[in-house]
Amino acid sequence: MATPTLSKHSVTGTLGPILIDIRAGAREASRPAVVIVHGFKGFKDWGMFPHLAERLARAGFVALSFNLSGSGVDDAGEFSLPDRFGHNTFSAELQDIGRVTNALMSGQLGVAVPSALGLLGHSRGGGMAVLQTARDSRVQALVTWAAIFGVDRWPEKERAGWRAAGRTEIKNARTGQILPLYTNVLDDIEQNARALDIEAAAGRIQVPWLILHGTRDESVPFGEAKALAAAAPSERTRLLPIEGGGHTFGATHPWRSATSELDSVFDASVSWFSEHLQPVP
Repeated sequence: MATPTLSKHSVTGTLGPILIDIRAGAREASRPAVVIVHGFKGFKDWGMFPHLAERLARAGFVALSFNLSGSGVDDAGEFSLPDRFGHNTFSAELQDIGRVTNALMSGQLGVAVPSALGLLGHSRGGGMAVLQTARDSRVQALVTWAAIFGVDRWPEKERAGWRAAGRTEIKNARTGQILPLYTNVLDDIEQNARALDIEAAAGRIQVPWLILHGTRDESVPFGEAKALAAAAPSERTRLLPIEGGGHTFGATHPWRSATSELDSVFDASVSWFSEHLQPVP
């Protein structure tokens, strides 16, 4: 097959432009696509994601990675848009995923209309991928890495102080930046609880779903993976524990090198999509 190339695109997002990277081989040929959804404080160029996208492209897929419009991150990988991050919500992320998917599936991103569609999400992005898959009949296969089981991640006492102050602050451990988080996300959770019910969405998944989760995940406990698997239709869902794996399976940003855990996750993900989406050689 042709060597994959990278092209950059943009579509209008909920909180600003959505920056998109497309990696693909022969672009005039219709081939299956995989959309990669990053998590909280993640972005398309974080650590492992470019390597994942390249691996998928070399396996015969169109690999689409993107910055959610509320990521706060620019195309250089810097948190230069903190107010977008601060006003981001789960519902905004779902709208962004829908807009990216619509642009891809209507041939607006420089590749032929895909023959099939898969979603892959990490952490919070994994939960969003579950919600999107449950409501989008175009998605034919799903892979989640360290996915969250629910959107309400903050205890009541913390939420009360957050509301009283009108904001809370999130520290970027890598850069030391202090990022604002306003009350939009709390309002979203309260006002859209039914639409954001990941457990209920998991029960509606009708496509093959691979759940990958490290047994030593320090951010999203492994128990959330077991809960997702229990909620899902068992005959089309597989839970694959990554023994000793952490939240990013050993990957760091800036990228240093792969780990045995990450290699296992890459291999399993590519195999799952290859089995269920039939890539073009």
